[in-house]
Amino acid sequence: MAPLFQNERGSDQRFDVNLSILFTELPLLERPAAAAAAGFTAVELWWPWIETPTPARAELDALKKALDDAGTQLVGLNFYAGALPGPDRGALSVPGEESDRFRANIEVAADFAASVGCKALNALYGNRVEGADPQVQDALALENLVLAARAADRIGAILLVEALNKPESPLYPLVSAPSAIEVVDKVNAATGLGNAKFLLDVYHLSMNGEDVSQVIEAYADKTGHVQIADNPGRGAPGTGSLPLEALLDQLAKAGYDGWVGLEYKAADAAANPAAFEWLPAGARAAR
Repeated sequence: MAPLFQNERGSDQRFDVNLSILFTELPLLERPAAAAAAGFTAVELWWPWIETPTPARAELDALKKALDDAGTQLVGLNFYAGALPGPDRGALSVPGEESDRFRANIEVAADFAASVGCKALNALYGNRVEGADPQVQDALALENLVLAARAADRIGAILLVEALNKPESPLYPLVSAPSAIEVVDKVNAATGLGNAKFLLDVYHLSMNGEDVSQVIEAYADKTGHVQIADNPGRGAPGTGSLPLEALLDQLAKAGYDGWVGLEYKAADAAANPAAFEWLPAGARAAR
């Protein structure tokens, strides 16, 4: 695969690798070193412990050590989101036990993020639940997002709200950029902190049939993090038809200087250099 970015600055963007979708053929604690071996020094993660919002201190310490030993900076972390990957799409709007688990996770996730210098925390909204009033779910979501925003603010971080795509997440209510922006605005109005931001995932927006260029034009100033994968297929840039280089250039020109998370599928990335051939080696390290 020929590089998409011909200059070593990689379209003036800062790239990180999502270790919850790439290098998953390896155990969690080996993935930071694999990312570093591929030339990346910044990474992000979904909540790694899907079975618990409150892992043992030893597990948290082991992940911190793996990140530190590899020389990788964690730049994005999800709050507890249920079984992800799997049937769940977050916990914060799900009444009962899942909402309780999200709340139990808030300070744990924030404290871990603070310990590794991570400044962005993503709170997946959660699916609609059969028999639950959507208005009740939305009220619960706002309560929990306010708590999460305050915890993020305590450590100098932003809170991210993400739109997913309806074909793959049919029960998830935030399946357009405007729907996610509406939640961002509500959280900021409720807290007065202004630290809730939009997570602009190019793949999800494309799957929803949105004009990604128009989304960038409308919401670049409210965007706190970007994730990319090509479409169709959710593969590496250059494997589908999305004009990813042009879209990232547009983001940069609109003033976005944050991270671009590589959240695509590539089999055996640790043993397959082609997984990252689209990005020149000089553009991979954090800067």
